[in-house]
Amino acid sequence: MVISQTTRFNAALFGAGAIEHIADWGLTDIPHTSIYLFGGYPWQVPHRYQQESAIFQLDKIRTPTHIVVPGNDIRVSHTENYLLERGLVALGIPTKLIILPGECHLIENNPWHEFIKIREEIRWLQIYGYDGRTYF
Repeated sequence: MVISQTTRFNAALFGAGAIEHIADWGLTDIPHTSIYLFGGYPWQVPHRYQQESAIFQLDKIRTPTHIVVPGNDIRVSHTENYLLERGLVALGIPTKLIILPGECHLIENNPWHEFIKIREEIRWLQIYGYDGRTYF
């Protein structure tokens, strides 16, 4: 998660992201990906899972973060985003979480959900995103 590595950004848009890799291993439909990437099961290399999990880097985040996730995602469970929201709120970071019910990983079941996602992201960027500077 790039916002745990830099304060360069004024705002962040986040969705369907794994922030705690042990939970991700246990809840995803493709657990072998984690086993491959981290070199074993969580109990075999717990330090690797923890080292790569953004949840342990949240105290470095200062960026207002907008989170939109599908409610029925079997690739990345929406519950991981509750962890992210709770952590950011505890740190006093402006945060908004939207769960889109009945949606899978790609948010393609209900066209209104994509509309809502984009509308809310634009609103977030209007509030937090642009500070008047140019970057080129």
